[in-house]
Amino acid sequence: MSLDVAPTLVDQARDGEVDTEEFVRTVERSLPYAWQVCSRVTARLRTGDTEGRVFADDTTAPPSEQARGQLLRALASDAIRGALERHFGVRFAFQNCHRVAAFTPADVDTAQYRAFVSIRSQILNQQPGFRDC
Repeated sequence: MSLDVAPTLVDQARDGEVDTEEFVRTVERSLPYAWQVCSRVTARLRTGDTEGRVFADDTTAPPSEQARGQLLRALASDAIRGALERHFGVRFAFQNCHRVAAFTPADVDTAQYRAFVSIRSQILNQQPGFRDC
């Protein structure tokens, strides 16, 4: 299971409307490693710790398979990723579990964003150790 969802949130979903902030808190509790990575790159973006780029990224390998799985679940799910992006006010770009970036919404149409999400960058970011990522 990706998330540890409270019965009240399940009831909300059945009734049609879900409290988005409660969903975000569920993601934070259920996927703490992914939350930390997203928080870290967002904070670096906001403080300008971007090495002269329009984005901040994290290239730290997850410390465990559990952490890797959390990152994959968070960023591969449209609903979870979208909720995180709205919560943090950024657009996340994800090459693999060793490279996550945060861009401001205004920078999504820049050359740096397009380069980051390109096939070329995906290929250049590959290493043998990333095969199970």
